[in-house]
Amino acid sequence: MIEIKEAISKKELKLFVKFPFKLYKNSKHWVPPIISEELKTFDKSENPVFNDADARFFLAYKNGEIVGRIAAIVNWLEINNQGIKKMRFGWFDFVDDLEVSKVLLNTVSEIGKNYKLEYTEGPVGFSNLDKVGVMTDGFDSIAPMITWYNHPYYVNHYSAHGYTIEKQYSESRFPFENVKPEFFYKAQNLIKRRYKLKEVNFTKTSEVMPYADRMFDLFNESYASLSSFVEITDIQKEYFKKKFISFVNPEYIKFVVDSEDKLVGFAIVMPRFADALQKANGKLFPFGFRHILKAKKNSKDVIFYLIGIHPEYQNKGVHAVLFNEMYETFTAKGIQYCYRTPELEDNEAIHKIWKHFKPEVYKRRKTFRKDI
Repeated sequence: MIEIKEAISKKELKLFVKFPFKLYKNSKHWVPPIISEELKTFDKSENPVFNDADARFFLAYKNGEIVGRIAAIVNWLEINNQGIKKMRFGWFDFVDDLEVSKVLLNTVSEIGKNYKLEYTEGPVGFSNLDKVGVMTDGFDSIAPMITWYNHPYYVNHYSAHGYTIEKQYSESRFPFENVKPEFFYKAQNLIKRRYKLKEVNFTKTSEVMPYADRMFDLFNESYASLSSFVEITDIQKEYFKKKFISFVNPEYIKFVVDSEDKLVGFAIVMPRFADALQKANGKLFPFGFRHILKAKKNSKDVIFYLIGIHPEYQNKGVHAVLFNEMYETFTAKGIQYCYRTPELEDNEAIHKIWKHFKPEVYKRRKTFRKDI
């Protein structure tokens, strides 16, 4: 008999956050989140996404023991502005018991039915800056901090419950030695002269902040055509600036501006924190901070987190300017491996800009949907 309880109190939400620590305690490839940061994500007084979204968090119990969890999410920007009648679900983890996953998914469907929505899709987060997709390939490699890891049996549960594939993503990596400047050095000089562009580099986080709002505006413009996109609001920009930019080495943020100082392209790269987060094991104190700061300073692996090009400049080679700036920084830092975040497999434009680096797809993931 499976019992579902909604996690509402701080104590219950902490149980929700900590369940995967038990589920993956023997996994060499799962990367734990920082518990306090995860709790802030679910705090309606802390996370401004709740101005435009509702979320409820559920735990599944069997014989008094937690055996699964799921977040049921309604993004009103998506529903009201885009007319997409979707019930989202995420943070979906469970033991290998079909009854457990069924009851959790049915709980989400019932909420969607009450809102008169048309289908459920997941696993997804609140927005495009959250984690996405259940992993279907690549279980033998460590997960980066910006994606979910899961056991191989998860995929079978979706199929067993009548869910079908909605979107497909791939994650790739390449050794830095694959990056040859001849593929972009001459091109970026030509592009800068032709369009009167210039690069902007940073050495301090405080230097980035005056550009941050413009960066999120450009993110909204450059990703608006993607089927999964939900706009980032002004109040969310402030939240993401505090949450993400402090984690990023300022020299790993590259901007391109035109002759009027208008932002036309940006790239954000992050150190790979996976090993540090495994050592921290969910806690910043007493030693977690030390591991994370050490990785921020010394990691020889990096993750290309976001790249955005203004629609007017897409397919004009602006990414070559960004790559040239990154190449110089990575060479000075002794970077060894580059990783990319999950990218939609049908996003041909983004895949083309990486082709010269001979990337290897090392993970694949999918979201699943089912009509309500």
